[in-house]
Amino acid sequence: MAGVAKDTSERPPEEEEYRLSICGKLCYAIGGAPNQVAGSAAAFFLQIYLLDIAHITPFHASLVLFVGKASGAVTDPVAGFFISKSRWTKIGRLMPWMLACTPFTVLSYFFMWYLPPFASGRVAWYLTFYCLFQALTTLFQVPYSALTMFLSTDQKERDSATAYRMTMEVLGTLIGAALQGQIVASAHISHHCTVIPPVNTTNSWHDTPSFPDPSDPLSHQLEQSNFVLFCTHAADLRNHFQYLVVTILVSAAVSIPFWQKFLQRFGKKCAACGISWMIPFAVMLVTIPNLILAYLVAFVSGLSIAASLLLPWSMLPDVVDNFRLQNPHGKGHETIFYSSYVFFTKMSAGIGLGISAAGLEFTGYKPGICRQSNDVILTLKILIGAVPAVLILVGLIILLFYPITEESRKETKLALQVLRRSHQSTENLDDHKENTSV
Repeated sequence: MAGVAKDTSERPPEEEEYRLSICGKLCYAIGGAPNQVAGSAAAFFLQIYLLDIAHITPFHASLVLFVGKASGAVTDPVAGFFISKSRWTKIGRLMPWMLACTPFTVLSYFFMWYLPPFASGRVAWYLTFYCLFQALTTLFQVPYSALTMFLSTDQKERDSATAYRMTMEVLGTLIGAALQGQIVASAHISHHCTVIPPVNTTNSWHDTPSFPDPSDPLSHQLEQSNFVLFCTHAADLRNHFQYLVVTILVSAAVSIPFWQKFLQRFGKKCAACGISWMIPFAVMLVTIPNLILAYLVAFVSGLSIAASLLLPWSMLPDVVDNFRLQNPHGKGHETIFYSSYVFFTKMSAGIGLGISAAGLEFTGYKPGICRQSNDVILTLKILIGAVPAVLILVGLIILLFYPITEESRKETKLALQVLRRSHQSTENLDDHKENTSV
């Protein structure tokens, strides 16, 4: 995948091999889109499929989703460990894992949406294949994301490749949600809600927006799931939330290249301030609900989400390089770093999702009714305004103590180049070359 640029007038000759062609970056980035298409479709619509098509109870549907998400989170560090211990092959150490799990991922995804002819064992059926799908996508995602380290040893080139990947993954999320959303919308033309809380919650689930999967890229600080509930019940924007979600996704996709240029020019700590852009607009929407303001908030939220997506993935290679410099004899730790990041992301999102859902349950949220209680509306306002603001500010304060600066990144880069050239005892640094021509 990695191409060599012809124009090297701005770089010394020894750095020519680090350049990546646009075609190479696109080929790498496209690899993440199918996973996001499938993941977003399952995150948004698997719950309603289990309830309305498979006809399993809400408790069993929640059990399937919870156990499946937990299996995916547990698989992350396990996959990182075993991949780091695997042997090198002619196509590298990461590519065999991606190629081997892909056909099984496709099969598990197919059977996850298949309606078996029997009714008594459907819960076990969907639990099995959803857990398999989550585990297999992890076996693909961990080596795929860690492949960034092997595309180039140049930090700017890896950041650029990460930006291409994030753009394609957000587009994949948009495609998956839009295509599957049209299918679901056509099947629920008679959608309606009731004014009186229904007795049988099983038949009234149509009005309950499904929460996204914590592994989905747009589940950071739970903003868009609570945003949908807020627009539906607290801001009287029930007929617009689909378009607002699309606005968030499109805004995030188109702004990733901007953030990539921004962090290269001004540094990653400075780019982190972009995550806080949504705070004043979200507070304004909570205090002054308005349709135009809602679309503005959705657009700005997309900008902030793009920054929150790109920044951690761009910081990971710097952390791995710093670890390599401190442990020059270490080998194969890249997947452990990437799998650990994915694991803690899923875990924190899952905890936040549970607290958010528990808060709504505690205040009396009733699925299937058009008008929620004042306590529920107040809770939604807190979740959409105060909670994201506090969490973002806490995150930015913690980021102030992040030890890797732009100056230390350059020093690490030069030090690693010296190690590769002059120390025979650290040849393993050069051995970390993944065959990306497949």
